Amino acid sequence: MPLNTQPNFSEAGQRYFQAYSPGDDFYEALIDTHRDLSDEQSAMVNARLILLLSNHIGDIGILREAMQIARDGV
Repeated sequence: MPLNTQPNFSEAGQRYFQAYSPGDDFYEALIDTHRDLSDEQSAMVNARLILLLSNHIGDIGILREAMQIARDGV
């Protein structure tokens, strides 16, 4: 299964009236997660979040593809 790079946000039991609303909800939660943290603390949260989500995904091939896509253009 290839990496899904299309918008794919949702929340169980939640109905959205705009297709972009779940992505907006995620972005707001991400910003809230970093609120009032120092740059060092924010970087640590990002690293921990990456590791937690990577473990959840679990597919090394998908993770490699995601890392390559993330690195492209940087």
